[in-house]
Amino acid sequence: MEIVRRLFRTAVRVAALVAVAVATIVLVRAFDARGMGPLKPWQTVSPASELTARELDGAFTLSRYLAREEVVFREVRTRVESAIDPADREPVNRYWTDGPLSPSKMPMDWNRTFELVPGKIRGGVLLVHGLTDAPYSMRRLAEIYRDLGYYALALRMPGHGTVPGALTESEWPDWAAAVRFGARHVRARAGEGAPFHMVGYSNGGALAVDYALDVLEGAELPRPDRLVLVSPMIGVARAAGFARVLGLLGVFPYFETSRWLDVMPEYVPFKYVSFPVNAATQTAALTEVIRTKTERAVKKGTIGGLPPILTFVSLVDATVRTDATVRLLYDRLAPNGSELVVFDVNRSTVVQTFVKRREKTRLDELLPGRKRAYGLSVVTNAGPGTRDVVERRTAAASSEADERPLGLSWPDGVYSLSHVALPFPPDDPLFGNEPAGPGNPFHVRLGTLQPRGERAVLTVPVEQLMRLSWNPFFPYLEERVRAWAAVPEAAATP
Repeated sequence: MEIVRRLFRTAVRVAALVAVAVATIVLVRAFDARGMGPLKPWQTVSPASELTARELDGAFTLSRYLAREEVVFREVRTRVESAIDPADREPVNRYWTDGPLSPSKMPMDWNRTFELVPGKIRGGVLLVHGLTDAPYSMRRLAEIYRDLGYYALALRMPGHGTVPGALTESEWPDWAAAVRFGARHVRARAGEGAPFHMVGYSNGGALAVDYALDVLEGAELPRPDRLVLVSPMIGVARAAGFARVLGLLGVFPYFETSRWLDVMPEYVPFKYVSFPVNAATQTAALTEVIRTKTERAVKKGTIGGLPPILTFVSLVDATVRTDATVRLLYDRLAPNGSELVVFDVNRSTVVQTFVKRREKTRLDELLPGRKRAYGLSVVTNAGPGTRDVVERRTAAASSEADERPLGLSWPDGVYSLSHVALPFPPDDPLFGNEPAGPGNPFHVRLGTLQPRGERAVLTVPVEQLMRLSWNPFFPYLEERVRAWAAVPEAAATP
């Protein structure tokens, strides 16, 4: 009995310590959140007219989808843009309709769903943007597919493209339902027998994988022939799940900012910069669902039914876990022609002087030399004395790599890609470092910003502005996507 009492007392003490630790973390987080400043209307408003899974899984059409989208944007104009405080009418604010960053001032509002139609439809592709993003991030990839004869549909996911406050209420099953709707529409538009592809960026990559796993489990949905994933959110930091706890105090007026991980000026016309806790918890829930479905497919022996997947990742990624893409998805694939492309860090001698030790060894730890069920390509420096890069490609079931120069180089001062860089070419008019054309329809060139000066002066944190927003190796990415999506001439339909 004495042993039982001691064990009980120990358990109570441990539980008390855990409770105190959790309470301390939550309270510290809550008071830190108070330092973010008061919330703005675009952070407190969540459009009531957003589409839900129940609606989208019904008899829905694209025209109805677009009409409902217009209702959502009208609500934003009425509740946010038309009611904006005079103090918030400044150039850095996209919600000031007379400001230079307002999407309403631009030739096209890329926050909205768009479709690209080729002269002859040879196939169809559904493109799914990432968390806090808008369909704009799918623009260049959609154009590539359109040029190859694909009908391309880039859907705006519910809760996106409007106000960041929408993501305080949005849930991942609504996004998954939008993907199911989009897949049905694209399949019908392309016609039976034509190739059907899905392209997903970040959280959109997770949604594409979740969709493919649902098809594998017998869901009555169009089966994708191939997937393209860009920085897919297959795994997130464990802290993302814990974020739900940190957001609980947000129900109290004094701690309303606890519902946010970041509150910042909204200076990007086609992406939220502020980030709510709910967005993190929803992605954590989605990745857990994907893990469960994948494990179930492996146990049942059905994993081989997944379509071939072409994935592009950066070795270092502060948003998603690159190792999760490898270990939780690719290492479980059956041989089906899938390919993984890894963009290495800049390994030139000068840059490596300043790189942390763990980043120098990350590639070998993540991808040790062995035979795999999928093809592997690593884009890396040709040698330590050069910024020129090569592709080192290892075929499936092989351990020997073939090297190919790419005619591309690391730009001066760039030490790695970033999560947000991969889908944007250098000539992207908003995020590129060499915006195309003499005119700039977006009135700002975020990819060319190189802030220098004293600290604690700018309204936007310097670490945000210094994050690479474009992919210097996009020509290579485009080459791989074009080869992946090539359609025989015989597949063309009027």
